[in-house]
Amino acid sequence: MGISVYDQVIAPLSKMLKNLDAVVGKSEAYAAEHNIEGATLIQARLFPNMLPFVFQIRIATDTAKGAAARLSGSTVPKWPDDEVTFADVHARIRKAIDYLATFKPAQFEGAEKRNIELKLGPREVKFTGTAYITDFVIPNFYFHVTTAYAILRHNGVDVGKKDYLGDTA
Repeated sequence: MGISVYDQVIAPLSKMLKNLDAVVGKSEAYAAEHNIEGATLIQARLFPNMLPFVFQIRIATDTAKGAAARLSGSTVPKWPDDEVTFADVHARIRKAIDYLATFKPAQFEGAEKRNIELKLGPREVKFTGTAYITDFVIPNFYFHVTTAYAILRHNGVDVGKKDYLGDTA
């Protein structure tokens, strides 16, 4: 028996969102300790033409909730993109974690063969469930989590690989 879609997607995305929330907590403490406005880190970028930290959070959480919904055949919830404080960022991440927790493995049976249609900018992309997971969800999610981490690290927040990976038992 192979690894289930639930085990490939929901479990690791949930874990990484928890790790990301802990990194945001360290960032919040860093800002307070160094007398830095929270908005400075929340709007920080690696380069002027890149999206800021808060957008990395939004895209990571949108990717996670979209994956859970699409792969289970549910409607993707719409969330406002209005985070401006660390409390807002924590709430957004917690909302995604809580949403993923509502799913059960049985909801993903046959998801690898499910037809997934996704609008990416002006184009529509069609995937099988497996291709959606391997070609979009996993790389896109980790890209944005890694970029969020890198933005904070670039701005002096003392985070390392252990923070990114979390408790690997």
